[in-house]
Amino acid sequence: IRNFMMNQTKVMGFVLIGFSDFPELRIPLFVFFFLIYLVTLTGNVLLMTLIRLHCHLHIPMYFFLSILSFSETCYTFAIIPKMLVNLITEEKSISFTGCAVQMCFFIGFGGTNCLLLTAMGYDRCVAICKPLHYRVLMNGRVCSQLVAFATVTGFTLSLIDTYFIFTLPFCGEKEINHFFCDMGPVIQAACTENNGIEIVIFIFCIVVVFGSFLLILLSYVLIFNTILKIPSTEGKRKAFSTCASHLTVVVVHFGCASIIYLRPKSTYSLEEDTLISVTYTVVTPLLNPVVYSLRNKDVRLALRKGLGRKLCT
Repeated sequence: IRNFMMNQTKVMGFVLIGFSDFPELRIPLFVFFFLIYLVTLTGNVLLMTLIRLHCHLHIPMYFFLSILSFSETCYTFAIIPKMLVNLITEEKSISFTGCAVQMCFFIGFGGTNCLLLTAMGYDRCVAICKPLHYRVLMNGRVCSQLVAFATVTGFTLSLIDTYFIFTLPFCGEKEINHFFCDMGPVIQAACTENNGIEIVIFIFCIVVVFGSFLLILLSYVLIFNTILKIPSTEGKRKAFSTCASHLTVVVVHFGCASIIYLRPKSTYSLEEDTLISVTYTVVTPLLNPVVYSLRNKDVRLALRKGLGRKLCT
C-alpha cells in the first residue's frame, strides 16, 4: 500500500495514445465503435431480460448465458466509454488511480468470462454425456457455486496483478501506447524493467486463459466421443448444434487472448496488439448475444412471444 501511495505522488496520470497514428479516422472510428457498443448493450440487456422473464429459459445453459451477458456488459463499460471520449477529444489522459481501476475491472471481468465459458462447456458436457443425471449434477446450487468461483477467482487474480503492476516506479506523465490500461503497455511505461512482474502476469495468463481452455478442450473431447456413439445422423446433428455457438465464441475469445498474453515478449508489437485488442474488447462481446444466443431457437421463440406474454410470475 505504501508503494502504491508513493507512486501516486510521483505520477499523476498517463496519456493513452492508442489510435493516434490515424488522426483522420478518429470520427469514423468513433461512429463505428459507438454503434457497435449500442448494439452490444442492447443485445446483452435484451438477452438478460428474456432469460429473466421467460420460464422455459430457466435452465442452467441460459443461467450461465445471462451471467456471461452481465459480465460482458460490465467488461465493455470499463473500456469502451473512455475509448470513445479519447477518440473525439484532444484530452487523452487518465489518472493514475483511474488507470489502476480500469485495469482491475478489465482483468477481473476478462478472467471471469474465461471461467464462465469453462462452466458453460462443462454444462454442455454433462447435458450430452450424462443426460439422465443432468438435473441432479447441474442443480441451482451447483450453478451458483460455479458462478461464484468464476467471479471470486477472476477478481482475486485481478487484484494481485493490478497491485504488483502499480507498485512499479512511474516517473512523470507517461505515454501508454494503447487505448486502455492493459497490462503489457502499462508495464512498459514504468521507469524500470521488472522481470518478476512479467512472471506474475504470465502465471495469471497460464492459470486463467490456458487452464480454462484446456478444461473446455477436455469437455469437448468427451462431448465428441459421446456424439460419435449416437447411431442416427439427425441425433448427432442436434447434439452438435447445442455446442456450435459456444465453440464459436470460445475460439474467438481464447484465440485473441492467447495471441496477446501467451506469446514470447520478443514478438510484441503494440500497434498490432491494439488492433487485436479491439477484437476482444469490442467485437467479442457483440458475438455473445448475436452468435451464441439470438441464433438459438429457444431465444427466438421468446422474442416472438413478446415480453408481455407467458412470463414467469
